[in-house]
Amino acid sequence: TRFAPSPTGFLHIGGVRTALYNELVARQSDGDFILRIEDTDQTRFVEGATEDICVSLKRIGILPNEGVWIDDDGKIFERGLYGPYTQSKRTEKHRAYAQQLVEMRRAYYCFCSSERLDDLRKTQTLAHIPTMYDGACRTLSAEDIQSKLASGEKYVIRLKLPREGTIQMQDAILGEIKFDWSLIDDQIIIKSDGFATYHLAAMCDDHDMEITHVIRANEWVASTPKHIFIYESFGWELPIFAHLPLLLNPDHSKLSKRQGDVAAHEYIDKGYMPEALINFLSLLGFNPTGDRELYSHEELISLFDLTKVNKAGAVFNAEKLHWMNEQYIRILPIEKYIALTREFIVTEEKDEIFIQRCLIGVRDRISLPSQVVELVQPFLQQDIEYSQVSIAWKKQTLDEARNRLIALREIIVGLQDMGVSELEAYIKNSISEKKWVVGETLWPLRVALSGEEKSSSPFELLWILGKERSLKRIDSAIDFLKG
Repeated sequence: TRFAPSPTGFLHIGGVRTALYNELVARQSDGDFILRIEDTDQTRFVEGATEDICVSLKRIGILPNEGVWIDDDGKIFERGLYGPYTQSKRTEKHRAYAQQLVEMRRAYYCFCSSERLDDLRKTQTLAHIPTMYDGACRTLSAEDIQSKLASGEKYVIRLKLPREGTIQMQDAILGEIKFDWSLIDDQIIIKSDGFATYHLAAMCDDHDMEITHVIRANEWVASTPKHIFIYESFGWELPIFAHLPLLLNPDHSKLSKRQGDVAAHEYIDKGYMPEALINFLSLLGFNPTGDRELYSHEELISLFDLTKVNKAGAVFNAEKLHWMNEQYIRILPIEKYIALTREFIVTEEKDEIFIQRCLIGVRDRISLPSQVVELVQPFLQQDIEYSQVSIAWKKQTLDEARNRLIALREIIVGLQDMGVSELEAYIKNSISEKKWVVGETLWPLRVALSGEEKSSSPFELLWILGKERSLKRIDSAIDFLKG
């Protein structure tokens, strides 16, 4: 398989899904997954786009084993037996193939000026007929062609497609599709600048690189008859074609930047984990088993089935991605979780164990690593403001709440360093022994430690803050309740 993006800007998140599906099919079959850069449209080339494509795929973990790639120093290189893999470097090969098609009378020189073609389109538009080339140069004599070439007239080369009849194709996802040749334009395959268009270059390169599965975006369905025509003209064996459904916004419009992020690197930069992105994108149009939603990369390789990809467009549900990222954050080993989130905390606090406990304490409340900044801040602040919260529980008086905190303070003074579950068991046992009401005890304690009406449990807060910080906050709450 091959993923063959054009270096005309950042890698689109939809392109990542295309790359992923290609990678899954290749790995599943113990085959090769190639990254090819299709840069024959030099007018749209964007500096740095190839690097963005490679770096984005690398960071997500979709790794081609052949083709264009990037080293640790950011330098682009190529590897594999079927290079070059940058399409513009294959220009002579493409021209040779085009010349063969001309000699087989499956393509022809077209000398029509851009002015004539513009006038033709305007006339066809006014007449409400399809805008397509009228074939004026299809019947030029060999003498006329040679004369024009000799005089240096500009030309393109077009496919000489059938004018009548139909063509049928089998798509691994869409099934059987029929096209009417009369509605298909004589496609330009060599432009006036000498570069091949996608239609010739991609098909010739796919053949030369022994691509068995052409898995690409749905937008290429209408062009497939032209591609089959090229294959059949040379007598080549057709690859399996599979056209992926579009990615859609929630309003079912085509996924676009107007309604959210579409660049792959934006998702990575925001802290979406590679495992979550791969899992999420794989399910946009495909459901391996239907009984769960979390799959490892290796599981997806074994379960993926092109024939089970949905025909309809898939809605890009950002909330689902948030949820999925949250699940993967929760199952990260503690060391990796801390490494992922620690860089977001900028503080003068020197106690690294305390900072790490803060991060662990908010782990179940984040879907993106950057969210720890806001969630950890209440733990790091030195002075707690209690004027906006109720330390007393329900009908409990302020004096009762204060006395309960004083009693709790004596218990906490004698505590050794414990885990959250041990702290919970110890304090609940003390509550039971003293026959205290649970709410009248734990509510004041939790608010005293957090300064908030909604927070982590008091046992988690005690563990995160440690004895010294906990006592300091309890003292502040007792002083506040003096009035």
